[in-house]
This record gives sequence, structure tokens and C-alpha cells, in this order.
Amino acid sequence: MSTPTRSPVDSHNEWDPLEEIIVGRLEGATIPSAHPVVACNVPPWAARLQGLAAGFRYPRALIERAQHELDQFIALLGSLGITVRRPEPVDHHKRFGTPDWSSRGFCNTCPRDSMLVIGDEIIETPMAWPCRYFETHSYRPVLKDYFRRGARWTAAPKPQLTDELFEPGFRVPGAGEPMRYILTEFEPVFDAADFMRAGRDLFVTRSNVTNRMGIEWLRRHLGPGYRIHEIESRCRTPMHIDTTFVLLGPGKALVNPEYIDKDRLPDALSSWDILVAPEPDPIDDRLLRITSMCGKWLNMNVLMVDEKRVIAERHHTQMLRALEGWGFEPIPCDLLHYAPFGGSFHCATLDIRRRGTLESYCD
Repeated sequence: MSTPTRSPVDSHNEWDPLEEIIVGRLEGATIPSAHPVVACNVPPWAARLQGLAAGFRYPRALIERAQHELDQFIALLGSLGITVRRPEPVDHHKRFGTPDWSSRGFCNTCPRDSMLVIGDEIIETPMAWPCRYFETHSYRPVLKDYFRRGARWTAAPKPQLTDELFEPGFRVPGAGEPMRYILTEFEPVFDAADFMRAGRDLFVTRSNVTNRMGIEWLRRHLGPGYRIHEIESRCRTPMHIDTTFVLLGPGKALVNPEYIDKDRLPDALSSWDILVAPEPDPIDDRLLRITSMCGKWLNMNVLMVDEKRVIAERHHTQMLRALEGWGFEPIPCDLLHYAPFGGSFHCATLDIRRRGTLESYCD
């Protein structure tokens, strides 16, 4: 099999002009398992409700509202000249297992979690939630197509996810207590959504799905051509960087004032403009407040079309005004009801090709 001269996968940062993207699916979505690594990231009352519903299919009413918004988002991407690829529909209600455990699935709504694009390479990540163990299988037809057309395709070591990976009796640290995480260093695990890309520099938050061993695995895999900087988060239940620290363009980063101390950012960002996210607009939908898997800071979960244009949630008017004030051109869109399935525009997508080259923005 001959290799084409240019890979269809080619993305180095979060803001070069977007040409091709993967968007997740809602079909077959199942409420995630009651495993402690899932429950630790939501309030105790929500964890109890989630535990009772774990393994059941999501209610049709939630899926229909989210699907309507997702269809509009996909149409918007197409109108902007962006090629959209999709995973295969999967029945996540089916039970699966390893010699050590069994679980039902979750959903394939958030390709940003399970795959990381670095240049012409797609890396399948070793996720810590057992219910997401085979999630990338729904993307295999797309991945195989990219590989045949010249992309590099890598999978990090598949984790065992045995009890040794999780701290027994883990309790979320309270205000003023030292930070602690549910993950041990038994084996490398990480979600791609805990990383932000700025050419030769990547930024990461350690979290309840990404441990130090996972960060070190990626550092060694990428080699000396890349630098990985850790962003210190004050969030007591950290999971995914894209509601904490978001890259909007060369030299421009958006930070969550509740989770980030601007004075403790890595030295690599010393010359950058650090933009402080406005307080999110309140959401009137009571059901959405109960079922959302994400915190209130989803107003930060935006998708850059290029260095100027940015897709942002229509309901978050404070963020839309802030983006305009910072010189961006926000494109309002609805994806509010995607939150029960894991996120918003950045979570729901995976950049495959952006028109640009590998550069260093932090020298």
C-alpha cells in the first residue's frame, strides 16, 4: 500500500483555519456506570441519582433536544466549508468486559476525549472510565480511512483498570485541604481533553482521569520536539482542561477565574494575553441543571474556526460579548442540551485538519 504525500490528518493547534473535523453521535447513549471514578466528579446527590440510573439508556426527551441542536451545529460547520466526519452508531447498552471487570458503555458524543491529534498522528488515549474502554471502536472506519490515506495512527497502552489504579475510599478534598486525586500511578491513563495544543507546546491539567504516568507517557512518546506544561487547577473535581484553560489564538489564552491563579501559570505563557472568562449566564432549564455532566463553566467550551471566528453557545451572552470585546468574531450556535452527554462545542468535536504548520508560540 503506497502512502500519499500529504496526510488527511494535519492539525497542530486550536486556532489555525479549520478544514476537517469529527463530530460525535448521540445514538445508543447509555448513562455511565456507577464506578467511583465516574461518581467522584459530580456532587454527592448527583452521584446517588446517577448510580440509580447507571446502565440505562438516556431518556428520549434528552436525546431529542440535544440531537436537534447537534444537527444545526453540523449544518453550520458545513456552511463554513468544513468537512464533517462521524463515528458509527453503537448500542452502548451492550455489556462488555475484561478478565477483571465488566461494564456497559457510555456514548460516543465526545471524540475530543478518546483521541488526540498531534500533527499527522491520531493517538487513541488510555481512558480511566471502564465504561469507555472500547469507545474508539465506533471511530475505526474513519481511522482506517485516514490511515490508508497517509495518517499515522497510534494507540497508547490499553490500561487494565483494576482496583490498583484507584485510591480506595477516595474522598473529594474540601476547600483548604491539599489536592488529591482518585487515580494512583499504577499505570498510564489520560483523556485527550485534558490537553491543549499550541504547536510545539502542550498544556495539561492533572485530573481524576489523567495521572502523572499518563502525562509522562505522552511526553516520552512525542519526544524532544514537544514540551508539555502542567496547568495548576484549583478545581476540587478536575476533569478536562477545556472549561479551565482554553487557547483562542497565538498568544491568547482564556482562563477560568474560579480554577486558575493567573500568577501561577507556566513561564511559557509569560508573554501571552491572559483573558479572564466572564461568569456564565444562569440556565433556567431545571432538568438540564440536574442532568448536566459538566460544571457551570461550559461557556468556555468554544470551537475556534480560525484566529478570529469562534463558535460559542448562543445562551451565554456574557461570553459572546467578551469575545467581541477581545477582537474575535463569535458565531452563536445552540448546543446547550448536549451537556448531559459530556460537553459542548469543543468536547463534541475533534480537529482533524487545520491549515497551518508546526510552529513554536512560547519561546
